[in-house]
Amino acid sequence: MSQFILALDQGTTSSRSILFDHRGGIVAVAQREFTQHFPASGWVEHDAQEIWATQAATIKEVLAKAGVAPQQLAAVGITNQRETTVVWDRRTGEPIHNAIVWQDRRTADTCSALVAAGHEPAVTATTGLRLDPYFSGTKLAWILDHVPAARERAERGELAFGTVDSWLVWNLTGGKHHVTDASNASRTLLLNLRTGEWDLAMLALLRVPAAVLPQVVPSSLDAQWSGPRPQARISGCLVPITGMAGDQQAALFGQACFTPGMAKNTYGTGCFLLMNTGSQPVVSQHRLLGTVGWGLGSPPTLTYALEGSVFVGGAVVQWLRDGLGIIEKSSDVEALAASVPDSGGVYCVPAFTGLGSPHWDAQARGLLIGLSRGTTRAHIARAALESIAFQSAELLGAMQADAPESLRELRVDGGATANNLLMQFQADLLGVPVVRPRVTETTALGAAYLAGLGVGYWATPAEVATHWQEDRRFLPTISREAAAARMTQWARAVARAKDWYPE
Repeated sequence: MSQFILALDQGTTSSRSILFDHRGGIVAVAQREFTQHFPASGWVEHDAQEIWATQAATIKEVLAKAGVAPQQLAAVGITNQRETTVVWDRRTGEPIHNAIVWQDRRTADTCSALVAAGHEPAVTATTGLRLDPYFSGTKLAWILDHVPAARERAERGELAFGTVDSWLVWNLTGGKHHVTDASNASRTLLLNLRTGEWDLAMLALLRVPAAVLPQVVPSSLDAQWSGPRPQARISGCLVPITGMAGDQQAALFGQACFTPGMAKNTYGTGCFLLMNTGSQPVVSQHRLLGTVGWGLGSPPTLTYALEGSVFVGGAVVQWLRDGLGIIEKSSDVEALAASVPDSGGVYCVPAFTGLGSPHWDAQARGLLIGLSRGTTRAHIARAALESIAFQSAELLGAMQADAPESLRELRVDGGATANNLLMQFQADLLGVPVVRPRVTETTALGAAYLAGLGVGYWATPAEVATHWQEDRRFLPTISREAAAARMTQWARAVARAKDWYPE
């Protein structure tokens, strides 16, 4: 009997493979970092071949660690950094350009021109998104325009576009499947949010040939799926790929947020706050995003979410380590920040690649303010750590204004949730309990759940929900007035970071 689910968690800074058992417990983990490329200010790229190589290496490593044979795998689930854009040659499988990462801002001028031309209201109504370089569509158009002959080759059907899930499936199946799931497709600026299909008007607006696009499939490919299910070849054994979801939607699923009004916040390279809004998309009035949460069944029934995106969350800790050199390991930041009672009036706005929700300012840049002769590296570390919570609190405020139901608690996941100082400060700002689950790898767990549902490893989402367990609950300890005063100061700092670069 197949005993395990293999989840591939392809993130912004590393590729991981995690084995889960039937209780949703972690059996083994393998992880490899890969190179970040910064060819110009605000530009971020990855080598797509290195992404695949590191992901493939972790598959072998995790199976070896656990002493598990590929024949013991029931299914493979994939979750991934979402808007990162890959274009490759269908015949050779070779990328024609480095992957352009979701953080990349090179198409800011293109997006600004489209906004100035009055296109954004229609774009938001169709896709749930905003005209921002964050999303894949303008990145794809940039590659087609800047790689010689790429646009002509794309129109002839010689090239394939995909977000990282598509790229992994292509390689896992030896080029037999060019697919993406509805949650990833909804991050491209090319999907009609209500129909779940590629939108011809958006393709025309962004000048994207339909011939490059992958097939949109359900997030969980169960027995109802009429088409062939992708099969990953792992050490000569074929294992069905039955789960796919963008990382943040996978985390929402992994947190068992199956009821409208439930929300989670993932603290990774960026921070991503998602709330389940049920069977109907919500068009935000407060500069948030409408997105597909997941699609189940065939044809898929879509569950939607409201999302707020912080571009630089945990990455600010990496900056403290690699850019400033004030800590040796990322895990050192909590002790350093806790060595002072507060930030000493210092605020850090980590707008290294612009500001995401609810500001959407591609021209903003990072800022440290409130410095004095008494400022130490501990104050800077604390201000950087607090910036993660400040940005997330902004998102929740906007989300509460859009959503029909009040949030009763916030479920959290991601590496930074191990930082108790950050989690307590987050609860203080929000005024609601912040709840950390026992298994914080909920992004990979969500992909595993989707894959397992596809092959009957778990029967229903209700069964999945029984596996969720609380580890610790952080309760607010400061008054609402004190929290509001801190948020007011934060807003002043953000205002100074905005619109730093001219259009």
